[in-house]
Order: sequence, then structure tokens, then C-alpha cells
Amino acid sequence: MQTKNPIFDDIAGVMTGAAGIVAGAGEEVRTVLRARTERLIADMDLVSREEFDLVKEMASKAVLENQALRKEIAELKQAIQKPKPRKTRKTSSTK
Repeated sequence: MQTKNPIFDDIAGVMTGAAGIVAGAGEEVRTVLRARTERLIADMDLVSREEFDLVKEMASKAVLENQALRKEIAELKQAIQKPKPRKTRKTSSTK
């Protein structure tokens, strides 16, 4: 034979309510932490992935252009350093 005890029913109701409050508080803590983290990241002035990839591509192109210019400069220096054949002028001496 089972009897209903109102004290146990009240305790079970309080525990059920407390579990709901704890679950809600956990969600609230997660929401607050997420908002603070997003604000911290925004304040750090970090770049997006798209911006990073764009700058990386620009740097790669600059390196290639730099290498091509260095090669061209080296070729020009080498051309300057080679002695050019001189033409001898004929002088006429009249006495």
C-alpha cells in the first residue's frame, strides 16, 4: 500500500524547480562568457581569414617581383662592367 506524503512531494517539486534554475543559470553563464569573449576578440583588432589570405597573396607577389628585379639589376650591373671595345681614331698628322 502506497501513501502519498506531502513533504516528499514538496521536496521533489523544489528539487525540480532548482534543477530548472541551475540549467537556466548555466545557459546564462555561457551567453555572458560568449559575449565577453566576442567583445575581447573585437577589441584585439584581429584580422579576418579573408584579409589574412589577401595580404599573404600580395606578399607572395611582392617577393616574386623583388626576385625578378634583383635578377634584372644583376644583369644590368654585369653589362656595365663588361668593357666595350674601343674604336681607334685615325689621326692625320700634317707637317
